[in-house]
Amino acid sequence: MALRKLGKDPESPSGGSPTIYLDEEKDSYLVQGLKVEGIERLGQMEIPGHESVVEIPRRMMAGAASFSCSLSL
Repeated sequence: MALRKLGKDPESPSGGSPTIYLDEEKDSYLVQGLKVEGIERLGQMEIPGHESVVEIPRRMMAGAASFSCSLSL
């Protein structure tokens, strides 16, 4: 599996995350961020048991236009 790092949050205090990767084999994105655990927030989404939710800052999506393909939100 060949992952390509597309970008990380330059304002991260530790410099390690959040980070967005492209899995070139599967043609999909992987997002590293803070795991969302708040019941009130998770209760507003339909999350299957085999999935999880991570949080990234809004500013990370502003840079998504520079990725090699478009995102549909």
